[in-house]
Formats: sequence, structure tokens, C-alpha cells
Amino acid sequence: MEDSALIRRLVKDGVPKSRIACDLGISRTTVVKAAASTTPPKYERKQQATAFAPYEDAVRCLLKETPTIPSTVIAERIGWTGSVRWLREHVAKIRPEMRPADPADRITWLPGDAAQCDLWFPPQKIPLGQDPASLMPVLVMTLAHSRFMAARMIPSRHTEDLLLGMWDLLQQFERVPRRLIWDNETGIGRGGKRAVGVEQFMGSLGTKLVLLPPRDPESKGIVERRNDFYERSFMPGRQFESPQDFNEQLSTWIRQAKTRTVRTIRRSPMELLDTDREAMRPLPPAVFDLGWHHQVRLPRDYYVRVATCDYSVAAE
Repeated sequence: MEDSALIRRLVKDGVPKSRIACDLGISRTTVVKAAASTTPPKYERKQQATAFAPYEDAVRCLLKETPTIPSTVIAERIGWTGSVRWLREHVAKIRPEMRPADPADRITWLPGDAAQCDLWFPPQKIPLGQDPASLMPVLVMTLAHSRFMAARMIPSRHTEDLLLGMWDLLQQFERVPRRLIWDNETGIGRGGKRAVGVEQFMGSLGTKLVLLPPRDPESKGIVERRNDFYERSFMPGRQFESPQDFNEQLSTWIRQAKTRTVRTIRRSPMELLDTDREAMRPLPPAVFDLGWHHQVRLPRDYYVRVATCDYSVAAE
């Protein structure tokens, strides 16, 4: 590489090519090629056919028909007698080409349009003070346009806890999207029927609740992929002393995760958040009062009393 640049400089300075070849101990033909080239020489190794090449077309046919077919089954179908590990490496390179596009990626989500909601159950029991450790639900919400995430562990799947949890997460967004999308959660509603209090809650927010029909993965695929993201990237190697400790660690982790570039939109949630917020509705000017005469049991042996009201929002 250095000789190529030196040759071009010497030729530009008027040094004869034969003298350059003599001084550098190379052939004159090499000097002529280097002088005519605008880039350094690059060694390129010729591609050689591998033992996998005769089987590649058959592998592609199998993957096109069944993209999830295991490599061990492929080996059996094509009569592979070599290393299964080596075959698996080649199959892994081809498999993404044969997978159908995720239907959730084909939907264009407008700014401020929707937040997808779901419950995620972390695969680790959480200590509850004097009570036995338990698997606790985490309410998760993701803005469909910006992919901005919010999540919080809640005491139960009861309607009151879900609504209080949604109110808490919406305050993190600082605005209200035009639609809140749920997938037939019992505490929210199923089909055309809403749980008691849900319609009033949505009316006070000035937003629309969308309950998805069965087998409609594209309409809630964004938040479901975030659940997998939490499980693979947040959970490994962590220990939690209580639900409060879980929420503190999760909040810290989400603050960092929201700055990462999302592959499907090629931007980070923080970059698109302002655009999302501008198209949303403002939060109601008062804190909700959900109207249940009961105590909500929270972990670590303390209680929060939910006050009594009719879902009305105080005037500004």
C-alpha cells in the first residue's frame, strides 16, 4: 500500500518509471499499473466452492416452505453427512432471507395515534416481605410511532390496578395518545364488553380504547416485541429485593434503552418523542379518583387506600 502511494507521487514528480522500478526493486509493469491506479492495490481471494454449495438450493427450498425448520431436520432431509454445527452456521445465514416480513412492521403508525398496552410477567419471583415470593405482573406501554417505552410492576391484574397503572405511565408520556390498544385483558374488557369503570376512565382521558380481535398480531406486535426485549436484555443477571426495587432498576434501564436506535425505524425513541407528543392530547388537569371503597394490597406489607369519586376531572 505504501509503495503504491510512493510510486504515484514519484511519477507525478517526473521520475522515470524505469528508475522507480530499479530503486524499489520491482518490475516496470508494476510501476505502470500503480501509476494508472487511483486506489491502493487490494488482495482479493477467489471464492472457492464449499461442501455446502451442492446442498444450498435444497436448503433454500426447505426454508422457503418452513422458515422455522430445525437444522437437524434439514440435515436429515438433504442427506447431510458432515458436521451439523457447520451446517447450522450456513443455515443461520440463509434463514433470515426466508422468513416472512413481520406484519407489525408493515403498519405505518402516525405521531400521537396509539399506545400499545400489555401485561408482561417476568420469569422471576419477587419477594413480598412476609408473604411468599410471587410472579408479579408488569404493565407495559409503548408509543407506536416513536417506540417510547414505559413500564411498571403493579400489584394485580384487577381493573383498579390496571387503570391506576395506566394513569401512572401516561404521566411519563406527559400526554395522551388518541388510542390505547389492548388485547382482550379481562381487567380491561373482552370483545365488545368493557370492565366496570373503564369507559369512564377513557372518557375522562379523552382517548379511545381499542380491544383487538383474536389472532391480530400486527396490531400489538410492537409492545410484544418490547416484552421480549425486557426479558432478554433487562432480566439476565439481576436480583430484586422487592417490587419497588424492581421498578427502580427497570426505570433506570429504560432510560438507557430509549436512547438506542430501533432497527425498524432507524431512529431512537427519544429522537421521535417530541413529534409523538405534539400530536397527542394534553393530560387531564387533575389526578383521577377511581371510586372504589377498598384497599389495594401492595407488596412489602403496606396499603394504599383508593379514594372515592365519579371519574370526574376538576376544571382548570
